[in-house]
Amino acid sequence: MPLFDLPLTELRQYRPAVAEPDDFDDFWAQTLAQARGHALEVRHQDVEAGLRHVQVSDVTFAGFGGHPIRAWYSRPAGVAADLPLVVSFLGYSGGRGLPHEHTLYPSAGYAHLVMDSRGQGHRNSGGHTPDPVGTTPSKPGFLTRGVHDPAEYYYRRLFTDAVRAVEAGRTLPGVDPDRVVVAGISQGGAIALAAAALTPGLAGALVHVPFLQHIRRAVEITGAAPFVEIADYLAVHRDRVEQLWRTISYIDGVNLAKRAHAPVMYSVAMMDTICPPSTVFASYNAYGTAADEGGSEPVRKQIEVWEYNNHEGGGGHQEARDLAWLAELFGR
Repeated sequence: MPLFDLPLTELRQYRPAVAEPDDFDDFWAQTLAQARGHALEVRHQDVEAGLRHVQVSDVTFAGFGGHPIRAWYSRPAGVAADLPLVVSFLGYSGGRGLPHEHTLYPSAGYAHLVMDSRGQGHRNSGGHTPDPVGTTPSKPGFLTRGVHDPAEYYYRRLFTDAVRAVEAGRTLPGVDPDRVVVAGISQGGAIALAAAALTPGLAGALVHVPFLQHIRRAVEITGAAPFVEIADYLAVHRDRVEQLWRTISYIDGVNLAKRAHAPVMYSVAMMDTICPPSTVFASYNAYGTAADEGGSEPVRKQIEVWEYNNHEGGGGHQEARDLAWLAELFGR
């Protein structure tokens, strides 16, 4: 795939105006207050995963609406100390799969919680968390589920689950609640960014080739799935254009990025047709700007640029940089 978006020199300065509703902060404050009205009900049960050096637990906690959300919790076997926790989120249509598929962080000496994505999990090794909320007509996929109303939108539920996952993770045995990092790739990167914006006191965030950033531009410059779901929906529902974009504005990563303040590492792939580079840079350049305007010290952030990659991004090379970044963050 050749380069198709703005040149890198322009991307580093790219700060587009992204529509933001006046009640954005109230919307999320009320959403999280409603979720916290349900007991967190964290349950964990050790499981035999065939891993000699990694201890694994099957976790359930109450997410949006009190709905039970599944997760895997893993940590180095035989280590008694409270450890930093990485809470990670999954790519589009992926499920939490099997425990042995998530061994990077415990192998590196961290506790790790990987959250299942409600209603997804029809790819890879599958998921175990249903989404019990029905919606009006939508395009197959998740981008238009409930898009007629911000309160009914699928990603309102999923992002709320992510905040609750961090809260649940902080209660797990063997976790240092003051040293929690959120992480994800693609949709997982978008969810991690939302958690970074909506959860206080995080130690850091890893946001890689993130989905759901500057969404209107993405829909207009790429025909790749999943963003094409929105175009297909609007091609049929011609009278719902304004309503759709209003709903989308509550979960657009650029609006969330402004409000985040934890140290962050982003990554972007310059040939990425699924999450175009300009959408990622729009988010990265906005990250932490609300905190900066408040007079505090500038938010620590960096971005890794993979010049000749598509949506696979940095792959294992990025993981190596993540481990080095975490080691520096925690002074290990």
